[in-house]
Amino acid sequence: MKNLDEKTRAYSLKNALAHNGKAQQGAVISSLFNEGLKKEDVKKYIKKISKVVGEVNSMSEDEQKKEFDKLEDTISKRKVREGLVDLPNVKKSGVIMRFSPAPSGRLHIGHVRTAAISYLYVKKYGGKFYVRIEDTNPDTIDKSNYKFIEQEMRWLFGKGFDLVVQSERMEIYYKYAEKLINKKAAYVCTCSGDIFREFVKKQKNCPCRKLGVKENLDRWKKMFDKHGYKMGGAVLRFKSNMEHKNPAMRDFPLARINETPHPLQKKKYRVWPLMNLAVAVDDIEMKMTHIIRGKDHKDNAERQKMIYKVLGKTYPWTGFIGRYKFKDVDLSKRKIKAGIESGKYSGWDDPKLLTVAALKKKYSPEVFLKFTEHMGTGEVDRILDRKEFFKLLDTFNK
Repeated sequence: MKNLDEKTRAYSLKNALAHNGKAQQGAVISSLFNEGLKKEDVKKYIKKISKVVGEVNSMSEDEQKKEFDKLEDTISKRKVREGLVDLPNVKKSGVIMRFSPAPSGRLHIGHVRTAAISYLYVKKYGGKFYVRIEDTNPDTIDKSNYKFIEQEMRWLFGKGFDLVVQSERMEIYYKYAEKLINKKAAYVCTCSGDIFREFVKKQKNCPCRKLGVKENLDRWKKMFDKHGYKMGGAVLRFKSNMEHKNPAMRDFPLARINETPHPLQKKKYRVWPLMNLAVAVDDIEMKMTHIIRGKDHKDNAERQKMIYKVLGKTYPWTGFIGRYKFKDVDLSKRKIKAGIESGKYSGWDDPKLLTVAALKKKYSPEVFLKFTEHMGTGEVDRILDRKEFFKLLDTFNK
């Protein structure tokens, strides 16, 4: 192939900038195949490629960026597909999709991406879009965020969604929990967390697993009794497979006792559904047809698929997307909160942040919808810096 040295260096620089300054040799070679490198010639050039990758990895990220700016035009540009890729299995009635934020912090550009993709598909095909606030963990909720989530979603999507709050649906989750117990697909476990983790590690069944339906229903009722089990004393578990190759799938929890007062429900409820139960139930009840979520939820999707199967339901088509990773901006709610408390940021709308509160001061909702459509639905994480991000946004701000 022509210009092997130059193209190897360019791809090494590009890959290093996407991976915190360290290029991955395999990824560089894969890119060179697109430039004409033959698989049978890899052995011939591997020492040369390794040398270049090593040289690039010894540079600082600033040096890598400066050199890549000079070499960027020497490598092939991936063609960007305009518009959204078609979804499979779409019916004439359209699609039903959702975005599910937790009220633990304000929304940022990562949330916008997930929400906007689903909204755009509903707009494309027709159907229904839900914004579903997941607030069944009383320990992590900031009450003010209920208002901000609705306001910021209305700013983005107008009247284009139905708002649902999970803590207002508790009786529905309880009904499904009892269904799972009656189907012998769930049991109440009274083993301590440490003991159960040992069972998971050794791929052995917990003694509670063999209890009958009647005993499990009695234990379930006892979880609701303030004179019954204490916090941490009992957990409702899904009966999956304790020999599953993925430890995260082994008899995962569905509900627990939590006596922390809930910002909305106060002390009305003692037993709270965990994410996988609440999400599976809501997706069934709301008749979700298509789900697009972050790829970090792949394990959760597998757990929810198990619940669907036990209940005789067909799991919706599910797609996964990568995350936006910024080198020079905090997206972590925890870090932003700490920054506000320390005075690093003036508030959630500080212009240094990429929160919706900050971004909407400068851009219209249409900019984010166009930006989201342009970025697409791939699983690969997008590594960006602040300057590059705003340059992209500005191209749609006309």
